[in-house]
Amino acid sequence: MDHNTAIDLEADIDAEKEERRDNSLENQHRRSIYDVAVTATISIGQKKMRISDLLDLQADSVIALSAKIDDPVDLTVEDRVIARGDLIELDDGVLALKLTEIGELSNG
Repeated sequence: MDHNTAIDLEADIDAEKEERRDNSLENQHRRSIYDVAVTATISIGQKKMRISDLLDLQADSVIALSAKIDDPVDLTVEDRVIARGDLIELDDGVLALKLTEIGELSNG
């Protein structure tokens, strides 16, 4: 990191700290949306099926998806892909998403 980049980074951090201290009505409104809950969906794959096939599903049925086990998965909020990553298993056996790309991404 060169000297100018370090100065720019410090300026950005200082600006963020100043914004958090700003008690104006506009900034209070901006901060209030941080507590709004949204549903994030991890999309692993999909399968187009006929209704008759859905009605035939049983507890031991297997549905082949459009993705392979090592394919990246999408993190979506309100039908927008906002990140992409790899599925991993945590030490306690919980399935998790390790992000590899962040930002609004195309759905392709």
